[in-house]
Amino acid sequence: MTADAVPTGTLAGARVATRLPAQDLDRARRFYSERLGLEPVDERPGGLLYRCAGAEFVLFRSMGASPGTFTQMALTVDDIESVVSELKRRGVVFEEVDAPGFRTKDGIAEIEGNYPSKGARGERGAWFRDSEGNMLGIGEPVA
Repeated sequence: MTADAVPTGTLAGARVATRLPAQDLDRARRFYSERLGLEPVDERPGGLLYRCAGAEFVLFRSMGASPGTFTQMALTVDDIESVVSELKRRGVVFEEVDAPGFRTKDGIAEIEGNYPSKGARGERGAWFRDSEGNMLGIGEPVA
């Protein structure tokens, strides 16, 4: 699909909203506020709704937990170094990865390739876990 292609299908016009489990919703609220600088825009019993640049995600009270072995939600930023630096200052701990063909330096990885519709040749990425063990990613497209 190219950047100017119009999606079709039953769900093509739907908005995406991520759901992240939280075994302790109060602890999660504090983490998202104190560490990430995010406040819920709405709440209901057992759930907190957040908005970032028009997208939504929800933290919901759950008895289950994610294994935290894969990225559950990613945020795209314009300057990953300044975002990672600020989040580290707030106490966020970034994953360090040292695997063949994939290595982080100061918490940030250089990733080859990107989707053609994004108009980028690659991406820089960083990952961390929230207070509930959910793996979150930050990415910056590289032109």
